Amino acid sequence: MVELGPRDAGLVAGLFSGHGDALTASYLQGHMGSAWADSIPCPSSARIIVGDFCSFAGEPLERLVYDIPPGSSSLLMVPPDAGWSRLIERLHGGRCEKITRYAVKKGPGAFDRRTLESYIEKLPPEFRLSMIGEDLYNMSKEDDWSRDLCSLYPSFESYAEHGLGVMALLGDTPVSGASSYAYYDGGIEIEIDTRSDFRRRGCALACASKLILECLERGLDPCWDAHDLRSLALAEKLGYRLEREYVTYVVNRGAA
Repeated sequence: MVELGPRDAGLVAGLFSGHGDALTASYLQGHMGSAWADSIPCPSSARIIVGDFCSFAGEPLERLVYDIPPGSSSLLMVPPDAGWSRLIERLHGGRCEKITRYAVKKGPGAFDRRTLESYIEKLPPEFRLSMIGEDLYNMSKEDDWSRDLCSLYPSFESYAEHGLGVMALLGDTPVSGASSYAYYDGGIEIEIDTRSDFRRRGCALACASKLILECLERGLDPCWDAHDLRSLALAEKLGYRLEREYVTYVVNRGAA
């Protein structure tokens, strides 16, 4: 198994043609993540890892599935076909959980600006929205609930250059946020998180609405991938539509 350098993305681009997801695009365009292949310069199997997400392509290969890189306590493994699924289940057994995620799409005119603005206006008055600057970037890394909002940006300078996000605050305390989990040419992959004791109060909806409006102003494509039915319902309220369901495995490091 060979780890690919940042200039080697083109070697696996053919294997991942047709994947079309934002995280794969982010790596292939040289922005985020890492990749491994069975061999170079003509690989037949490969994986791409961006953050917690691991995508596979080509012929199923045990080493690509079994190995979890240092520093990762778990991975969300996305198999492209039944062969990869069987291999994940065989190798990881009791330490993996099979879940369903939801890919969503947006057609022309998917977002109604007035509707999005109305969701922001309905935010209860005790909360306020703030774009993520350096202070909120640093605060997001202090709590488990908000850590994924900016986790793939190693510094605020990196986030300021490539990222975009908004948080809902109660006083000066962040309680919800919407941010670019990853970025690719012309767009972002949206991450939404809310502190557990502030859910169902309109904070996530307002944050997501504000972030989408900011993307539209900047000419960015706001890409969304729903991790459960609650996330899907939120996406549909904003203007997205279900494209397909797909299988994902949550694989934890440790004994099977």
